[in-house]
Amino acid sequence: MIAIIDYDAGNLRNVEKAFRFLGEEAAVTADREAILSADSVVLPGVGAFGDCMASITRKGLDSAIREVIARGTPFLGICLGMQLLFEESEESPGVKGLGILGGKIRRIPDRGLKIPHMGWNDIDCRGRLFEGLTRPYVYFVHSYCLDAADKSVVSATAEYGVTIEAAVERGNLFAAQFHPEKSGEAGLRMLKNFAAVRRG
Repeated sequence: MIAIIDYDAGNLRNVEKAFRFLGEEAAVTADREAILSADSVVLPGVGAFGDCMASITRKGLDSAIREVIARGTPFLGICLGMQLLFEESEESPGVKGLGILGGKIRRIPDRGLKIPHMGWNDIDCRGRLFEGLTRPYVYFVHSYCLDAADKSVVSATAEYGVTIEAAVERGNLFAAQFHPEKSGEAGLRMLKNFAAVRRG
C-alpha cells in the first residue's frame, strides 16, 4: 500500500486518484502506524512552508517521516513536500524544515519572468523516477526553489530565467518540485516508476 500523508495540505486526492488509475493501492492517511507499515510513502504539499511544517509537527508526523526514510522505504515528496525535506525556507524565516537533506529553499530570483513559476516546463532529468523519459514537460506551481547543499542529489533541472533544481534522488528517497499527478502521461510514468521501486 502507498500511504499519502495527510497533514491538512491540499492536493492529496489528486495524487491518490493518479496512483489508483495506475492500479496501485493507495490511501490518504495521518495515522502514524499506517505510514510506518506502508510499502511506499508520499508527502504531497500545497501551501506555506511554515504552516505545513507546524501541521506536520503538531500531528507527530515528523518523526514518522524520518523513520520511514531511514528504513529505506521508498518515499516521494511532491512540490512543498519536497521543500519540507530540506533545512529551511526563505518563505518562513526561523522555521526549521525536516532537515533530511542539506540545503535551503530560496525565492526564485527575478529575471523578468512571472513569479510564481506556473505552467509547463521541460526538464533535464536522470535517475529511476524518470526511466523511459527524455526531457519531459511537467507542471510547476511555485515561487520558491531548492538550493541543495549536495548537488549530486539533484536529478532534474528546469530553466526559468535561472536553473531550477526540480527533483532530487538519494537512495530510495525521491522528491519533485513539480506535480507529477498534474503532468499528463509523463507524470503518470514517473508515479509508475516510483511505485515499482518497492518491488525492486
